[in-house]
Amino acid sequence: MKFSLPFSLILVFLFISLGLNAQETYSLKGTITNASSNETLIGVNIIIPEENKGVVTNEYGFYSIKLPEGKYTVEISYLGFQSLRETITINGDTTFNTALTESSESLDEVVIQSNNEGLNIKSPEMSVNKLSIKTIQKLPVVFGEIDIIKSLLLLPGVSNAGEGASGFNVRGGAVDQNLILLDEATIFNSSHLFGFFSVFNPDAIKDLKLYKGGIPAKYGGRVSSVLDIYQRDGNSKEFEAQGGIGVISSRLLAEGPIVKDKGSFLVGGRSSYAHLFLKLADNPNLAYFYDLNTKLTYSLNDENKLLFSGYFGRDVFDINQNFINTYGNSVFNLRWNHLVSDDIFTNLSLIYSDYYYGLTLDFVGFNWDSGIKNLNIKYDFNHYLNNTFQLEYGIHNTYYEFNPGEIEPIDENSGINYFKLTNKYAFENATYFSVEHTISNRFSAEYGIRFSNFFRLGQDSFNVYEDDNPIIYNSSLDIYEEAEPIGQESYSRSEVIKTYSNLEPRLALAYSFTDNQSIKASYNRMAQYLHLISNTSSPTPLDVWAPSGPFIKPQILDQYALGYFRKFQEGKYTLESEVFYKDIQNRIDYVNGANLIANNNIETIILNGKSRAYGLEILAKKNEGRLTGWLAYTLSKSEQQTPGRTSNESGINNGNWYATNYDKTHDISFTTTYDYNKKWDFSANFAFQTGLPVTYPTGQYNFNGINVPVYGDRNSNRLPAYHRLDISATYIPKPNKQNGLQSSWNFGIYNVYNRKNANSISFRENDDTGRNEAAKLSLFGIIPSVTYNFKF
Repeated sequence: MKFSLPFSLILVFLFISLGLNAQETYSLKGTITNASSNETLIGVNIIIPEENKGVVTNEYGFYSIKLPEGKYTVEISYLGFQSLRETITINGDTTFNTALTESSESLDEVVIQSNNEGLNIKSPEMSVNKLSIKTIQKLPVVFGEIDIIKSLLLLPGVSNAGEGASGFNVRGGAVDQNLILLDEATIFNSSHLFGFFSVFNPDAIKDLKLYKGGIPAKYGGRVSSVLDIYQRDGNSKEFEAQGGIGVISSRLLAEGPIVKDKGSFLVGGRSSYAHLFLKLADNPNLAYFYDLNTKLTYSLNDENKLLFSGYFGRDVFDINQNFINTYGNSVFNLRWNHLVSDDIFTNLSLIYSDYYYGLTLDFVGFNWDSGIKNLNIKYDFNHYLNNTFQLEYGIHNTYYEFNPGEIEPIDENSGINYFKLTNKYAFENATYFSVEHTISNRFSAEYGIRFSNFFRLGQDSFNVYEDDNPIIYNSSLDIYEEAEPIGQESYSRSEVIKTYSNLEPRLALAYSFTDNQSIKASYNRMAQYLHLISNTSSPTPLDVWAPSGPFIKPQILDQYALGYFRKFQEGKYTLESEVFYKDIQNRIDYVNGANLIANNNIETIILNGKSRAYGLEILAKKNEGRLTGWLAYTLSKSEQQTPGRTSNESGINNGNWYATNYDKTHDISFTTTYDYNKKWDFSANFAFQTGLPVTYPTGQYNFNGINVPVYGDRNSNRLPAYHRLDISATYIPKPNKQNGLQSSWNFGIYNVYNRKNANSISFRENDDTGRNEAAKLSLFGIIPSVTYNFKF
């Protein structure tokens, strides 16, 4: 009954809207592209002023709008491109494809606009952040490496677990609660070198959008956020190449036509080479990454297009050839865009994703390999029913194979026996239906429903426990202990050993008081069936992914958000403010003393709990002029509670709420860019954050001459506050050059005033005094960088 209100609203809005299209209309449809490359453009505005109606292009540059017979003005605009006005006569279904030319406005005109990051007052879309690649390329970052993930950390509600931490946290959520999509394929680890860099090559990226709340029904499987990234298609008109040479890494991307104006290719690669300097210094340690992006696009005709995209990346971390860590993502996606009719656009995708992580421990004598694979088939529909009522619906099916770990001896003399943890298998499917509904000129809504199923499939061996209880509470010692299995059962791969089903309603509303200000509200319920079990604050190759099953329930999210949005001076300045509350059921946590490594029975070291997060986000932006930028502030709280299963059990932290590893009370960032002239622009960003939660010792005792610390409540202390200032400058020697080699230089300084921010604080025994002492670890001081970028 919890879903009755949202579902009733869907039915009411549906019946109202179906009666709004009584007048005979025709379809005006088409695709909007970049005139110089024939690249499709996402989110282009198509406005019909006579009807006061409009539409935006979808992820593949397609649009469709209904119009009565007559003569109309079509206004097409996309920030960063020259606007277009055309007069079109409609007396039947009409196709209007057009290309936009990139703008090259003079600084003397004083009008320099941001790209595709504008605020849409009337749209029900909220809790969404967009950054253009041009904006990201100007931001100062560590080592001068352009980084999408690090740029997102400058936005409200987005943070991470410190310098060098992998992934990112959204509104108090964990890293495994983010769905990261690259051309619709799942990326399980978004970081290179344990968080120093992201896996996304900025030269290959066309569009990115981060959903923190109000998440549309077509997305599912995670309970915190969705980062949706699309790669560029490639230039189908002429060959181009671009790249950059930095201090520790370089990149190169080539693109061009397969068949002019019909097909294109894009191939890009990156690699770091800092390890080569270590070899010159006779340092045996290595740390490097490399990755490859590729995309092929071919238009069969006006109704059919094929797209193939892929990504392959690897990280290698080698300490004296005794500890070798290799990990990375491999994804491939074959898509078919098909225009069923003037009003129905479809996309059929076949996606393969593989995340591998492995270790070679030569000093112990074994190799460790593990990973996750999935095969996803999805079919999505965009149905432009009428100008007030647009539908999205589809079906997604995903098959998972989990390899928790395999130990193989390096040689016969290692003393290690071959050991294989039991592979796990699962199948997840979902059907969704979503509506974008313009109820009136001031009131709009987006609502939908997603129905998901998760089937835990059979495996070679499955432990059975007494009373189905895999973990036992020892009341005399006040600790949890692993239960001994009383037997094992085997199931064939076709058998289902556990099933979960969830109804996930979504609702977003927007009411505009004027064309410049509005309020918005959203609610979404989401289910997550995969879990990352980790005793660190960031994902490392030793973390364990586990599917839901008989002992691990899926995480269930309920999130509410309310916001006020306003434009000033016709969009020159914008203000976005939101409050949110999110509640997550079945958030698991490990018990004290848990061993996650090579554990074939994860269910024996975890307990089910819950988590919650709430806060305020403010984003104030200056979008036009020589000086642009934004101020982001987040005030939030992220907590977890894992009580005992009965009144006699203590649970974790005595059943009390405790801060999550990524809780930050205050998070402030200030980012600005100044275009001095055509040759020079300057950027700076300042960040201040409350220190991360940690657990410090509250005392100590002596055992056999060794001082042993006694720790207090979990995460009851904090690291010192974090703050940092970065600056950069970009120099373009020949800004007016349009042909041949075009180049630019980027100079940056990360952490200008050399702040030694604490990444962690550990406690150890002083060899001289025998007393415990605190030791602070800081990763980065001041770091200068220079990068040479080129294009031809």
